[in-house]
Amino acid sequence: MPDSTSETPTRADAQRARVLAASVEIFGTRGYRATSMNEIAAGVGLSKPTLYHYFRNKEELLVRIYSEVLDESLRMARETVAASATPLDGLRDLLVSRVVYTCENRGLLKICFEEEDELRPDLAEELLVRRRAFEDVAVATLEQHLAAHPQVQLAMTPKVFVNMCLGAANWTYKWYRPTGPRTPAELGRGIADALLAVITPDRPA
Repeated sequence: MPDSTSETPTRADAQRARVLAASVEIFGTRGYRATSMNEIAAGVGLSKPTLYHYFRNKEELLVRIYSEVLDESLRMARETVAASATPLDGLRDLLVSRVVYTCENRGLLKICFEEEDELRPDLAEELLVRRRAFEDVAVATLEQHLAAHPQVQLAMTPKVFVNMCLGAANWTYKWYRPTGPRTPAELGRGIADALLAVITPDRPA
Protein backbone atom coordinates (compact mmCIF):
# COMPACT_ATOMS: atom_id res chain seq x y z
CA MET A 1 0.00 0.00 0.00
CA PRO A 2 2.08 2.94 -1.20
CA ASP A 3 1.80 6.34 0.39
CA SER A 4 -0.84 8.24 -1.60
CA THR A 5 1.25 11.43 -1.37
CA SER A 6 4.14 9.86 -3.30
CA GLU A 7 3.99 8.77 -6.93
CA THR A 8 7.00 6.47 -6.58
CA PRO A 9 6.87 3.97 -3.71
CA THR A 10 9.73 4.38 -1.27
CA ARG A 11 11.32 2.01 1.23
CA ALA A 12 9.20 3.66 3.93
CA ASP A 13 6.07 3.04 1.85
CA ALA A 14 6.97 -0.64 1.58
CA GLN A 15 7.51 -0.84 5.33
CA ARG A 16 4.15 0.79 6.01
CA ALA A 17 2.51 -1.69 3.65
CA ARG A 18 4.10 -4.58 5.59
CA VAL A 19 2.86 -3.12 8.87
CA LEU A 20 -0.66 -2.70 7.48
CA ALA A 21 -0.71 -6.26 6.13
CA ALA A 22 0.41 -7.62 9.50
CA SER A 23 -2.17 -5.47 11.29
CA VAL A 24 -4.97 -6.79 9.09
CA GLU A 25 -4.01 -10.36 9.92
CA ILE A 26 -3.66 -9.76 13.65
CA PHE A 27 -6.78 -7.57 13.99
CA GLY A 28 -8.73 -10.20 12.08
CA THR A 29 -7.56 -12.98 14.38
CA ARG A 30 -7.52 -11.30 17.80
CA GLY A 31 -9.76 -8.31 17.27
CA TYR A 32 -8.71 -4.67 17.32
CA ARG A 33 -9.20 -4.06 21.02
CA ALA A 34 -7.26 -7.14 22.13
CA THR A 35 -4.27 -6.39 19.87
CA SER A 36 -1.29 -4.47 21.19
CA MET A 37 1.32 -2.48 19.29
CA ASN A 38 3.87 -4.95 20.69
CA GLU A 39 2.14 -7.78 18.84
CA ILE A 40 2.05 -5.80 15.61
CA ALA A 41 5.73 -4.92 15.93
CA ALA A 42 6.58 -8.58 16.53
CA GLY A 43 4.39 -9.66 13.63
CA VAL A 44 6.25 -7.47 11.17
CA GLY A 45 9.70 -7.94 12.73
CA LEU A 46 10.22 -4.39 13.96
CA SER A 47 11.10 -2.94 17.32
CA LYS A 48 8.30 -1.02 18.99
CA PRO A 49 10.10 2.36 18.65
CA THR A 50 10.60 1.69 14.93
CA LEU A 51 6.91 0.82 14.54
CA TYR A 52 5.98 4.14 16.13
CA HIS A 53 8.09 5.86 13.47
CA TYR A 54 5.57 4.66 10.87
CA PHE A 55 2.32 4.74 12.85
CA ARG A 56 1.66 6.65 16.04
CA ASN A 57 -0.92 4.25 17.48
CA LYS A 58 -3.42 1.49 16.74
CA GLU A 59 -6.13 3.97 15.79
CA GLU A 60 -3.98 5.46 13.07
CA LEU A 61 -3.47 1.93 11.70
CA LEU A 62 -7.19 1.26 11.72
CA VAL A 63 -7.99 4.56 10.01
CA ARG A 64 -5.37 3.83 7.35
CA ILE A 65 -6.89 0.40 6.69
CA TYR A 66 -10.34 1.94 6.28
CA SER A 67 -8.99 4.72 4.07
CA GLU A 68 -7.21 2.29 1.76
CA VAL A 69 -10.34 0.18 1.32
CA LEU A 70 -12.66 3.15 0.77
CA ASP A 71 -10.33 4.89 -1.68
CA GLU A 72 -9.83 1.71 -3.69
CA SER A 73 -13.56 0.96 -3.66
CA LEU A 74 -14.42 4.45 -4.93
CA ARG A 75 -11.84 4.28 -7.69
CA MET A 76 -13.07 0.86 -8.78
CA ALA A 77 -16.71 1.98 -8.74
CA ARG A 78 -16.05 5.03 -10.91
CA GLU A 79 -13.95 3.07 -13.39
CA THR A 80 -16.46 0.21 -13.56
CA VAL A 81 -19.47 2.43 -14.21
CA ALA A 82 -17.60 4.56 -16.74
CA ALA A 83 -16.59 1.47 -18.74
CA SER A 84 -20.12 0.02 -18.89
CA ALA A 85 -22.38 0.34 -21.94
CA THR A 86 -25.54 1.34 -20.04
CA PRO A 87 -26.41 2.47 -16.50
CA LEU A 88 -27.97 -0.94 -15.81
CA ASP A 89 -24.81 -2.66 -16.99
CA GLY A 90 -22.88 -0.28 -14.77
CA LEU A 91 -24.91 -1.26 -11.71
CA ARG A 92 -24.57 -4.94 -12.53
CA ASP A 93 -20.81 -4.69 -13.09
CA LEU A 94 -20.41 -2.64 -9.91
CA LEU A 95 -22.19 -5.28 -7.82
CA VAL A 96 -20.22 -8.09 -9.42
CA SER A 97 -16.93 -6.30 -8.74
CA ARG A 98 -18.04 -5.62 -5.16
CA VAL A 99 -18.79 -9.29 -4.52
CA VAL A 100 -15.46 -10.32 -6.06
CA TYR A 101 -13.54 -7.76 -4.00
CA THR A 102 -15.32 -8.81 -0.82
CA CYS A 103 -14.78 -12.54 -1.38
CA GLU A 104 -11.10 -12.04 -2.21
CA ASN A 105 -10.47 -9.73 0.78
CA ARG A 106 -12.59 -11.29 3.52
CA GLY A 107 -10.07 -10.62 6.28
CA LEU A 108 -9.80 -6.97 5.32
CA LEU A 109 -13.56 -6.49 5.03
CA LYS A 110 -14.12 -8.27 8.36
CA ILE A 111 -12.13 -5.52 10.05
CA CYS A 112 -13.93 -2.75 8.16
CA PHE A 113 -17.39 -4.07 9.00
CA GLU A 114 -16.77 -5.21 12.58
CA GLU A 115 -14.33 -2.72 14.09
CA GLU A 116 -15.96 0.57 13.09
CA ASP A 117 -17.20 1.28 16.60
CA GLU A 118 -13.58 1.47 17.79
CA LEU A 119 -13.05 4.74 15.91
CA ARG A 120 -13.50 8.16 17.51
CA PRO A 121 -16.72 9.86 16.29
CA ASP A 122 -14.83 12.53 14.34
CA LEU A 123 -12.75 9.93 12.49
CA ALA A 124 -15.80 7.75 11.85
CA GLU A 125 -17.61 10.73 10.34
CA GLU A 126 -14.69 11.47 8.03
CA LEU A 127 -14.73 7.90 6.75
CA LEU A 128 -18.52 8.00 6.41
CA VAL A 129 -18.14 10.88 3.95
CA ARG A 130 -15.91 8.67 1.78
CA ARG A 131 -18.34 5.76 2.01
CA ARG A 132 -21.18 8.02 0.90
CA ALA A 133 -19.13 9.06 -2.13
CA PHE A 134 -19.04 5.40 -3.16
CA GLU A 135 -22.78 5.04 -2.60
CA ASP A 136 -23.41 8.22 -4.59
CA VAL A 137 -21.80 6.64 -7.66
CA ALA A 138 -24.26 3.76 -7.48
CA VAL A 139 -27.26 6.00 -6.71
CA ALA A 140 -26.49 8.32 -9.63
CA THR A 141 -26.15 5.33 -11.95
CA LEU A 142 -29.48 3.91 -10.77
CA GLU A 143 -31.20 7.27 -11.24
CA GLN A 144 -29.89 7.45 -14.81
CA HIS A 145 -31.33 4.01 -15.49
CA LEU A 146 -34.71 4.90 -13.97
CA ALA A 147 -34.87 8.14 -15.97
CA ALA A 148 -34.28 6.19 -19.19
CA HIS A 149 -36.92 3.59 -18.27
CA PRO A 150 -39.90 5.35 -16.64
CA GLN A 151 -41.89 2.10 -16.75
CA VAL A 152 -39.61 0.69 -14.06
CA GLN A 153 -41.05 1.44 -10.63
CA LEU A 154 -39.23 1.01 -7.33
CA ALA A 155 -41.03 0.40 -4.04
CA MET A 156 -38.32 2.40 -2.25
CA THR A 157 -36.02 5.33 -2.86
CA PRO A 158 -32.94 4.81 -5.07
CA LYS A 159 -30.68 5.32 -2.04
CA VAL A 160 -32.44 2.61 -0.03
CA PHE A 161 -32.35 0.24 -3.01
CA VAL A 162 -28.63 0.84 -3.52
CA ASN A 163 -27.87 0.25 0.15
CA MET A 164 -29.90 -2.96 0.08
CA CYS A 165 -27.89 -4.19 -2.91
CA LEU A 166 -24.54 -3.18 -1.43
CA GLY A 167 -25.47 -4.78 1.87
CA ALA A 168 -26.14 -8.08 0.13
CA ALA A 169 -22.86 -7.87 -1.79
CA ASN A 170 -20.82 -6.89 1.26
CA TRP A 171 -22.31 -9.58 3.49
CA THR A 172 -20.66 -12.28 1.39
CA TYR A 173 -17.55 -11.83 3.55
CA LYS A 174 -19.46 -13.72 6.28
CA TRP A 175 -20.45 -16.81 4.35
CA TYR A 176 -18.37 -17.15 1.18
CA ARG A 177 -15.99 -20.13 1.13
CA PRO A 178 -13.25 -20.50 -1.50
CA THR A 179 -13.95 -24.25 -1.59
CA GLY A 180 -17.53 -23.66 -2.73
CA PRO A 181 -18.82 -24.56 -6.20
CA ARG A 182 -18.77 -20.99 -7.58
CA THR A 183 -15.97 -18.54 -8.21
CA PRO A 184 -16.38 -15.02 -6.78
CA ALA A 185 -17.22 -13.72 -10.26
CA GLU A 186 -19.87 -16.40 -10.83
CA LEU A 187 -21.33 -15.71 -7.41
CA GLY A 188 -21.29 -11.97 -8.11
CA ARG A 189 -23.15 -12.35 -11.37
CA GLY A 190 -25.83 -14.48 -9.72
CA ILE A 191 -26.31 -12.02 -6.87
CA ALA A 192 -26.37 -9.03 -9.22
CA ASP A 193 -28.92 -10.65 -11.53
CA ALA A 194 -31.20 -11.51 -8.60
CA LEU A 195 -31.00 -8.04 -7.06
CA LEU A 196 -31.44 -6.13 -10.32
CA ALA A 197 -34.28 -8.26 -11.70
CA VAL A 198 -36.84 -5.81 -10.26
CA ILE A 199 -35.39 -2.91 -12.26
CA THR A 200 -34.66 -4.77 -15.47
CA PRO A 201 -37.16 -3.73 -18.17
CA ASP A 202 -39.15 -6.52 -19.77
CA ARG A 203 -37.74 -7.54 -23.11
CA PRO A 204 -40.08 -7.18 -26.10
CA ALA A 205 -41.70 -10.47 -27.05
